[in-house]
Amino acid sequence: MDLLTDALAVGGVRGTVGARIEAGGTWGLSWSTLNGATFYAVTSGTAWLTVARDEPRQLMPGDVVLLTNGTPHGISSAPGVPLTPCPGCNADEVMADGSVVRLGAGEVQTHILGATYTYDPTVNTQVMAVLPTVLHIKADNGGTCLDDTVRLLSRELAYPQLAIGYVLNRLVDIALVQLLRVWLAGGPPEVRGTWLSALDDPVVGAALATLHEEPARAWTTESLAAKLTISRSTLTRRFRAAVGTAPADYLTRWRMDLAAVRLRDTDDTLDAIARSVGYTSVYAFSRAFRRSRCQAPGQFRTAARTSE
Repeated sequence: MDLLTDALAVGGVRGTVGARIEAGGTWGLSWSTLNGATFYAVTSGTAWLTVARDEPRQLMPGDVVLLTNGTPHGISSAPGVPLTPCPGCNADEVMADGSVVRLGAGEVQTHILGATYTYDPTVNTQVMAVLPTVLHIKADNGGTCLDDTVRLLSRELAYPQLAIGYVLNRLVDIALVQLLRVWLAGGPPEVRGTWLSALDDPVVGAALATLHEEPARAWTTESLAAKLTISRSTLTRRFRAAVGTAPADYLTRWRMDLAAVRLRDTDDTLDAIARSVGYTSVYAFSRAFRRSRCQAPGQFRTAARTSE
């Protein structure tokens, strides 16, 4: 079981190529609100990223940056340049349809590919929720595969061919995973107390993988420890230190995520959903779900579908 793959799949994380920025001279662009996470790859030239309560960051060719929660930000040719809203456009529409945004005057010197990642707000065990607001990976990151993907993005944009949109969307999905690989390899302190820290702990990682593989099994801390051939106290201590909670609490949260997605996306009966996540009665499942989501399963299903 690949935990990151499972979390991205259940979390519904999907990338879409957005605005292609072509800029020259002096320029500045602000995005006030964007749905989901925002990704930039600088394929040529330089730019500066400005986020509230943060120092401006210089983006060099080959740099990528991820803003995880749609936070307002600006990009410009230099620090202090006035930032103006995207001229005559809706930010979400531009980032969704891949429009070319021409900024500044004179010869184009900077090319930036923008993309957005949508993810399922129903899921609490969400990758994006445990990442820092700004995740900046510089081009000189040790010659990882991320560099190769950025070069492929640049080549596709420079020489458009058939099905370019499909190729670009798949590449930005790949770029997200490679960005996370590079970031996690650096041992960032932000992952402490989250399930992401378990990816570097063989014991806790194996425990999480086991829970993900068989979420409906009647796991106890004792049975999980026995499965991993370690002591109950060792498992409890290391699991809590890495994830910030006990194995039973994490399993309940993951079960409720799986159940919430099925409630919204399928017409499966409550009994079928309850059994698929380890509950032998609808009553027990409903109590657990209400504690987790402050709604009965039926109410949640109706509200989620109405919202969509």
